[in-house]
Amino acid sequence: MPDKFNTQSPPFDRLSEPQQKKLRASLDVAYFRQREKILQTGAESRHLHVVIKGAVEERSADGHEVYAHYANDDLFDVRSLFEGSCKHHYVALEDTLTYQLPKELFLELYNENGEFAAYFDNNLAKRQALLDAAHQQQNLAEFILTKVTDDIYHPPLILEPNQPLKAVTQILKDNGRDAALIQLSAHNPRLNKALSPLPYAIVTRTNLLHAVMLEGVDLDAPVHQVASYPVFHVERDDFLFNAMITMTRHRMKRLMVCDGKQAIGMLDMTQILSAFSTHSHVLTLSIARASSIEELALASNRQRNLVEVLLRNGIRTRFIMELISAVNEHIIEKAFELVVPPALHDHCCLLVLGSEGRGEQVLKTDQDNALIIKDGLEWHQCESVMQTLTHTLQQLGYPLCPGNVMVNNRKWVKNQTDWKQTISRWVEQAQPEEMLDLAIMADATAVAGNRALLKPVSLHLSSLMANRMLVLQTFTQPALQFSTPLTLFGNVKDDKQGLDVKSGGIFPIVHGIRALALEYALIPKNTFDRIDALHHKQILDEETADNLTEALKLFFKLRLTQQLSQQHSHNRIDLKQLERSERDLLRHAFHVVKKFKQLLAHHFQIRD
Repeated sequence: MPDKFNTQSPPFDRLSEPQQKKLRASLDVAYFRQREKILQTGAESRHLHVVIKGAVEERSADGHEVYAHYANDDLFDVRSLFEGSCKHHYVALEDTLTYQLPKELFLELYNENGEFAAYFDNNLAKRQALLDAAHQQQNLAEFILTKVTDDIYHPPLILEPNQPLKAVTQILKDNGRDAALIQLSAHNPRLNKALSPLPYAIVTRTNLLHAVMLEGVDLDAPVHQVASYPVFHVERDDFLFNAMITMTRHRMKRLMVCDGKQAIGMLDMTQILSAFSTHSHVLTLSIARASSIEELALASNRQRNLVEVLLRNGIRTRFIMELISAVNEHIIEKAFELVVPPALHDHCCLLVLGSEGRGEQVLKTDQDNALIIKDGLEWHQCESVMQTLTHTLQQLGYPLCPGNVMVNNRKWVKNQTDWKQTISRWVEQAQPEEMLDLAIMADATAVAGNRALLKPVSLHLSSLMANRMLVLQTFTQPALQFSTPLTLFGNVKDDKQGLDVKSGGIFPIVHGIRALALEYALIPKNTFDRIDALHHKQILDEETADNLTEALKLFFKLRLTQQLSQQHSHNRIDLKQLERSERDLLRHAFHVVKKFKQLLAHHFQIRD
């Protein structure tokens, strides 16, 4: 029995102690001389091999193509254990020692232990999901597993729409409530606008106070006249964390809890805060209450700590991205409100671009923003105000953009008509620089001011790019410019500065998906949402969509983890800091990227 076999490294650390003991008892050690064939194409494999020392090459039967190299602690050939025979040759490049795990025991462990099986699943999406499930059991804080159940929310107070305001006020007082749901009739004109499939409005004590004292509404008026509609809601048994994101994004203090179309409860922010150790809503309130740049900076500087706490507690990277995107919007909007004169807020719209526009930024990166001004407005102080806004965002921790894609650059400040004309010129000229500008503008999201000003501009861009294959061909080419960091043997290629995960993995997926979304005039800006939309329209098959999603999540997660642990903000990761399972997933993810780039080249007919 080999005493030195390491059962604490993946995937063997996922085995139970009895399973590890059984594995150790079944292992054997094999020795292969240099150039000796370990496995041959078509032959039956009776063992899983784990390299102890030496090097093994996987090659085609004719020896003309090399697929991979295996060194210390690497495993081969899993596929043949399932398929019955080897697909390739495995040859010792030097004198080599391997552990041999019998096929029968390997399959037994594979079928008994889902976490162990996850390591060997060739589908990246299934593999990552199972690994995530294993990590959740070990690392997730209890609060992230909390669901919206009747232990957390309280029963709703539901009133008839024609009850008078005075009576409703008394009911709220008698029941110790500050809000009630109003059951709208099927003929209520609000429901005809189809804003929400749920027939409920909400009235709060604040609604009642403002209606009576400020708007002069009669005390006998029916309550439905002052109730707010639609009501933001969360489904029963959804994760409480999702409720927190909804409240943070929409500045809500309460949510309706539903079971299908039936209201079954009300969830207050105080109840969420009592269940969560990370008070992101407290940070949002600090941002909202800031009355000076200094106060806003104090709140903004707490953002990185929030990310660290969430990541440390096992919150998935995509959840963190959604939450921090909402917090970033609040910070930038508040800065806009403090800098831009209030009288102009309805006459201009601040846009965020790039990763911030897509909702994919976690740690603060370079400013990427633009401004739309309402047609007809003469704003002579605009340039000086935008200079101040750029400087303010810099004070809040958002570095200046090296490419000068900011509102202090006149190029990125225009009225609606000028923006449409500029976008038309970019599309017609279709030069690389114009395509870069189009890519930036395609991700624009409104965060402050009159947000409605963006929609006509976005629709104009979308209509110009839809099905413009020659333009899209030029547009897509940058996604293929950066080489995928894989060696000729299929392993991850590294250099002294570390692996650039953005150029090698993130950018090709983000930009390629953006090109496909523009071709089909899809609305979403977020890359994950665009992938879902492309799959829904059957433009991407399910396996491709799943693998792209999981690969992108992996790239984001590995980058964020090292940015926080190594205290940097660049895009390079150190492979030495990764576990073997992470390196294996990373290698698989880059193969997904390589295959996707081939898909793009074929789809848009791009030749090298």
